[in-house]
Amino acid sequence: MQELNEFLLLIDSYIGSHNWFVYLLLGTGLFFTMYLGFPQFRYLKYAFQIVKGKFDKEDDEGDTSHFEALTTALSGTVGTGNIAGVAYAVYLGGPAALFWMLLTAVIGMTTKFVEVTLSHKYREKAEDGTISGGPMYYMKSRLNFTTRSGKVIKTGTLMAVIFAVATVFSSFGTGSLPQINSISNSLNSTFNIPHIATGIVLSILLAVVIIGGIKRIANVTSKLVPAMAAIYFVGAFAVIIYNYQNIWPSLVSVFADIFTGSAATGGFLGATISFAFNRGVNRGLFSNEAGQGSAPIAHSAARAHEPVSEGLVALLEPFIDTIVICSLTGLTLLSSGVWNQKHQNVFQKSDIEIIDGVYSDVSDSDKQTLGNHVMGEASLPLFTGSLDVVEGEIKNDVSIIHSRSLAESVHIFKGKELFSGELQVEEGILIKSKGITLKGKSLMHSAPLTALAFTKSWFGSWGQYIVAIGLLLFAFSTAISWSYYGSRAIIFLFGVKGVKYYRLVYVLGFFFASFIDTTIIWTMSGITVALMTIPNLIGLLFLHKEMKTEVSSFWQEFGKRFPNDKLPLFEKKKE
Repeated sequence: MQELNEFLLLIDSYIGSHNWFVYLLLGTGLFFTMYLGFPQFRYLKYAFQIVKGKFDKEDDEGDTSHFEALTTALSGTVGTGNIAGVAYAVYLGGPAALFWMLLTAVIGMTTKFVEVTLSHKYREKAEDGTISGGPMYYMKSRLNFTTRSGKVIKTGTLMAVIFAVATVFSSFGTGSLPQINSISNSLNSTFNIPHIATGIVLSILLAVVIIGGIKRIANVTSKLVPAMAAIYFVGAFAVIIYNYQNIWPSLVSVFADIFTGSAATGGFLGATISFAFNRGVNRGLFSNEAGQGSAPIAHSAARAHEPVSEGLVALLEPFIDTIVICSLTGLTLLSSGVWNQKHQNVFQKSDIEIIDGVYSDVSDSDKQTLGNHVMGEASLPLFTGSLDVVEGEIKNDVSIIHSRSLAESVHIFKGKELFSGELQVEEGILIKSKGITLKGKSLMHSAPLTALAFTKSWFGSWGQYIVAIGLLLFAFSTAISWSYYGSRAIIFLFGVKGVKYYRLVYVLGFFFASFIDTTIIWTMSGITVALMTIPNLIGLLFLHKEMKTEVSSFWQEFGKRFPNDKLPLFEKKKE
């Protein structure tokens, strides 16, 4: 598993985790924000009106209402990114990473507006009569080029195929695998439910829902999203209010280290500005999916006679998903104080690194050395050889890094008994260690960290149940929505006949991911997100003029239909 994770990390380092990807993502959003005159601020009020049906016509064609499309898309974004992803970003980059997540969301509101508008415009009817849309359709329709000699160069078709294939893989890397993985981990740590039992039950429920197609999916998500938000909000506000004295320091910490990186504090060994920026933007994208091209697939099914109205509905997603829910999670983590404290936990082997030599994070010099190591700036020598273990305690002069922190009070078990004997280590990694478990104190991340934060209120240990239930609803609804995204991509590639085989593989993957290592799932999801996002962003930039024309036409129609309503600032009614 460790070797596989290292290979996936190498791939991810050239795409999703590389700075050029971050610049492409933010650059596209910034370009359209300036080009369209800050639509995320000027159009926000009108977006809420359209969700309520203000711009609808009786003969609008589609499979879902604006609200159902919004909740379906939101259920695809409001998931582990809001609970586990925020905790993972703060764990990696410190409080400053939360700022970059929020900035990504503000810019992402415009990106979402653009991608949904263009995708809705070029949607098509599938063989079974349902609406099928997404970025692959605008790519196929608008990004092929004809040379002067009349030869058609099918660049758009190629981009569409790449996007559709990436969507299928991303439905597993974003929608299926990390969702059930976080659910099973949370339910196991909270209720001691075996991972495989969670996988069996939820896989059956998933199959029942997705067989019904978009109408059943929309019906389920339109009820799940409001319910899960209400439950989660109660638990989060309880923590924040209970720790009210930490609210201001927590807010200050988010903005204080934006341009310097987060300093080492407690068990947290620090993060540079570059790392906080990269992780914040990356997790921000994972949370709201702006630019990824996933939400346009759901919005394409919405009943609307022109595309911009549905684009405006989509503009609300990053606002609700990241600016509201992720901010709430981030403030809960920071005000509770758990994010930089070491806690007793079971170590995941892919997060373990054995260092040659004894170090202490109480010593300032050692802390700086350890910080440079986990940040990859100056590596420490890794241990290779035999670990001598007596009654669970390591007798060698080594230090164990777990979850990017110096582990304490480490004990080694084989089954339920303390282990005595020798363990082989190669370049800091345990090998041939089947049945061996390490337990001790270290930093935590992802869903377990958020669950721990929710216990720091009047609810006490009951707070973790709120996270477990919230995560169950959030993540399960995400898996439902992503099955639809993947099925639309399959229809584009192979036609309706391929959907039943895709759904079977999707449910099986969902089951097996319930007991696969968390770290590998997160790494894989980062790769699939990037592979889906890159062709979509390139396509949006090519069609920037068409987007502006569509926006202008929409406000002209809006002005005619509602002559007594004020148009957004800078928009003029056609005389």
